[in-house]
Amino acid sequence: MKKLKIKLIGLLAVGAIFTTSCLNDLETEPKYELTLEQLLQRDPNAIGGLLSRMYSTFALSSVNGPGSSDIAGADPGESPFIRGLVNLNDFTADGMKNRWGDNGLDQLTTTSGWTSNNKFFKYVYDRIYYTVPQTTNLILILKNKVDIPNEDQAMSELRFLRALSYYYLVDFFGKGALITDDNFGTTAPVKESSRAEIFAYVESELKAIEDSMPATNTYGRANKAAVQMLLAKLYLNAQVYTGTARNADAAAYAKKVIDGGQYQLETNFIKNFRADNNTSKEIIFPLIADAQTSQSYGNTTYIVMGSLSPATMTPATYGADGGWGGHRATKAWYGLFGNNAAALAASTDQRAKLFWTSGHQWEMNDYKTWEDGYPSIKFTHQKSDGSTLPLATFSSTDFPLFRLADAYLMYAEAVLRGAADAGTSQGNALALVNKVRARAGIAALSAITLQDILDERGRELNLEGQRRQDLIRFGMFTGGSYLWPWKGGVKDGVAIPAGYKVFPIPTSALQANTNLTQNEGY
Repeated sequence: MKKLKIKLIGLLAVGAIFTTSCLNDLETEPKYELTLEQLLQRDPNAIGGLLSRMYSTFALSSVNGPGSSDIAGADPGESPFIRGLVNLNDFTADGMKNRWGDNGLDQLTTTSGWTSNNKFFKYVYDRIYYTVPQTTNLILILKNKVDIPNEDQAMSELRFLRALSYYYLVDFFGKGALITDDNFGTTAPVKESSRAEIFAYVESELKAIEDSMPATNTYGRANKAAVQMLLAKLYLNAQVYTGTARNADAAAYAKKVIDGGQYQLETNFIKNFRADNNTSKEIIFPLIADAQTSQSYGNTTYIVMGSLSPATMTPATYGADGGWGGHRATKAWYGLFGNNAAALAASTDQRAKLFWTSGHQWEMNDYKTWEDGYPSIKFTHQKSDGSTLPLATFSSTDFPLFRLADAYLMYAEAVLRGAADAGTSQGNALALVNKVRARAGIAALSAITLQDILDERGRELNLEGQRRQDLIRFGMFTGGSYLWPWKGGVKDGVAIPAGYKVFPIPTSALQANTNLTQNEGY
């Protein structure tokens, strides 16, 4: 069993310190016994627990267990970050669908009927605006009120987590209230900032902390490479976010990660998605899960259990004590390995083996029918050698938010998009793509196109919370130029509105801060 990586401090019930911000009331200083300032003055080492608490906002529903949520009034199982990331970036895209028919989730899986009252948009939005004020509060305490050992690193890690939250705000919602060190604690509603303004803030924060982040860090905490990966992602999507391409910068920062030499492709692809992936040499920034001590219904448990069902499978084979029978891939994903079931079965690509086909249909004639489409067994509660852990309700597989293969593919894409002035070359890009392909056991390409990159990203990165973003960047998400099963709620797909490139601002946020405006089309 993996050692728990999230340390909780016992002096106070830390979970009670933090409350969800309503955007027009950002005062989060605790009002009982010990303030955070007093806690750190009394015990400077408490910063370790407080940092872990902030990292846990991306990994868990709450440190109080899977039945509690940091987000006031939210369902503890539905509202964690990883579940939201999969819902918004995978189920809205071409490769994965959910069959439960839940109100809110059904609209995501069919890319239709999106409204500002969808609870899954609200959960992600509220999670962002839970993390941002709390990290800002701690940053200001460290900056102005207390001195602790390794203070610069602690502040840099907090700034990274805040920037990561804002990165997802930029990607998902496009605009919002920009809470910073300068306006934190104000009682007046914070003004709305544009996508370009928040992009610029995230960029400036990440560049400011790059040199003060450690080259290595405790497992589960960010290091310099994590900052560089996030900058590469920000720059690769800059054309979408700001209207100005930054491909040279994307290539430069992906190259920093690659040339740093700290990470390498795992020989065994599946090691990145198994219960012992804490030993992977490829994962740059993981979000922690542990079946015994770091439980959540919304971390990789959602992926593992949601993809299993005793109706057609044996969940115990994958280390699970049951299955929820919800998620299946579509031919838009497994069709990348072959254009029919026989071709998929004959593929030598290691990644093509990560679908359960027995008892299931190639065509997803009805997305609510479990047997239509192939469940993904990319993430399981097994070890990478095939052995199983004790059967569990929760997953011990960490979520690889950033990993090296993505840096390879980002670098190659940036080169193909014209990043020649970053010291890049077509030959380097091709070599990196072929390294990813060689690890999967398939032939090298002699040349690559942008379509090759998109397809390789689908084969390599699907179900890792990236696909919708990729399709938008390639101009293939909205409209009707590219159709996939159940796009727009129709079996063979129909065009969807251009406004769907961003999600609607939740009604609750608009009501809490009258400076916010709704995205066009909603």
